[in-house]
Amino acid sequence: MKRVDYEKSVARLEEIVEKLESGNISLDESMKLFEEGTKLTSACYELLKKAEQKITDITEIEETENE
Repeated sequence: MKRVDYEKSVARLEEIVEKLESGNISLDESMKLFEEGTKLTSACYELLKKAEQKITDITEIEETENE
């Protein structure tokens, strides 16, 4: 599986939004960009979810060690 870079994905999402908002692209291209944006959004969400879980795990370990 290809590793997703969060910052690059967000930058690409911003590009996609600009293109879609411009209205200067065909319906077919709009649909392709929308699909790509949806996939990027899902990938970013998963990365954030994993990061949040890692922070929770680390915090719980530190709290246990400090008891």
